Amino acid sequence: MSAWIVVLIVMVALALIAFAIKIVKQFERGVMLRFGRLIGVRKPGFNVIIPFVDRMTKVSLRIQTTVLEPQEVITRDNVTVRVDAVVYYMVIDPIKAIINVEDYRQATIQLALTTLRSVLGQSELDELLAHRDSINLRLRQIIDEQSEDPWGVRATLVEVKDVLLPEAMQRAMARQAESEREKRAKVIHAEGEKLAAQTLAEAARVIQTEPAALQLRYLQTLVEMAGERNSTIIPLTVDIVTALSGKLNPGQK
Repeated sequence: MSAWIVVLIVMVALALIAFAIKIVKQFERGVMLRFGRLIGVRKPGFNVIIPFVDRMTKVSLRIQTTVLEPQEVITRDNVTVRVDAVVYYMVIDPIKAIINVEDYRQATIQLALTTLRSVLGQSELDELLAHRDSINLRLRQIIDEQSEDPWGVRATLVEVKDVLLPEAMQRAMARQAESEREKRAKVIHAEGEKLAAQTLAEAARVIQTEPAALQLRYLQTLVEMAGERNSTIIPLTVDIVTALSGKLNPGQK
């Protein structure tokens, strides 16, 4: 009988030792409570506590990632969009994360969801599509203001992943983009026509003042026409052309 008592005592002692030994990993901190009263934070490594008297809660200091549920938001210009976002956060004060809030993870997620709906509701659709970085920065700042000091949780990054628009809005934006492209094409074509007209006018003035330039242009035209085999070319000099022009227009000096 005494042997069974010894075995029982050894087993109880081993159980107490197992309860008393706590290993805190490098990326963790252990918040210690004794009879429900805070006594401090244990650092990484081998730690011994008093079983059934002390209670240690381990808190990870690594960055945690949470994908927020898709949210339907009405922007300031009355457009309904569906937004996906992700929040990265970390504990910077283990004591506040355990003492001041019951579940800091759930509290941070709910705060991020509320802030997301609030900030996007104050933004216009163009800002959401074109200036997403500024919206992400505003989200992170607002979350930090409400979570860092009371909860000891810091939002390191908040990213709006995707913005889904209604199909009618997508078609309207596609038509607008197509109209913008057509407008730019017409403007570029008109500028090209204007530049070509100015160049032709300048060439006409040069040819008018320089007869040799007219002769060279005439010869170039003959060369181009000679490339066509079905063409019959009658070469004329500029003097002949000028004389014929004077006969056809006798009133012109």
